[in-house]
Amino acid sequence: MQPQPSGGFEWVQAAGGRALVCRALLPLADHVFTTREWALGRHTGPPRPGSGASDADWLPVAASLGVDGDHLVRLQQVHGAEVVVRRAGAPAASSARPEADVVVSNDPSLALGIQTADCVPLLIADRVSGAIAAAHAGWRGLAAGVPGVTIAALTREFGSAPQDVIAAVGPSIGAARYEVGEDVRARFVAAGASAAEIDRWFLAGTRPDHWQFDGWRSAQDQLEAAGLTPGQIHVAAMCTAASADLFCSYRRDGTGAGRMAAAIRLRK
Repeated sequence: MQPQPSGGFEWVQAAGGRALVCRALLPLADHVFTTREWALGRHTGPPRPGSGASDADWLPVAASLGVDGDHLVRLQQVHGAEVVVRRAGAPAASSARPEADVVVSNDPSLALGIQTADCVPLLIADRVSGAIAAAHAGWRGLAAGVPGVTIAALTREFGSAPQDVIAAVGPSIGAARYEVGEDVRARFVAAGASAAEIDRWFLAGTRPDHWQFDGWRSAQDQLEAAGLTPGQIHVAAMCTAASADLFCSYRRDGTGAGRMAAAIRLRK
């Protein structure tokens, strides 16, 4: 039986295969959270080494959102919190992928995409301003505050108000499969996470000085701290490492893991 996401999500069949969509985002933006059958960075036969998907791998993602490959904005993800802005009416950007982990736009001719293989994918839309965002947040990105940075960028660039935003947190590694050490916990402490946040995000592990990191809880708490209410935040609650037939996972498969896309396009 196919694993089921939380009630805010549903399965669809899109251009490249099965994908998840968030029901609350559907009236605002076309979007997909893809599965491993889309073959981003993987092909028939044994998985090939390397973390990147080719441009050709992304064409079904673009097609599923009604654009060509040149109108799918992608990033050179660096596990940080830099933001790229693609504004409607601005001159066409270079084809080079900028080093960043967040992209925001109000241009309905563009789709925005990020790739993950355990990290948290965020897709966000503003029902009033029409702005959208795609963000990639591994533990480093969560320590750097990517969810709040994304909401702040929408506010700064497009006048978004937090109460008008819908956020979808797609499949990523769950706490039960994500053991981390003191270095990870210390990074959050140094970044200013409160003692209560540390207790919620770092659950007791089975080894001394190790914890089970809850990225879903961290992402939701950071979005709430940015002004969203729990009802505006939808978490798929599907673990990539636990579903080998369905999702790509770097923690499970190592360098041979493929990648999944999270992509979004504003509805005209």
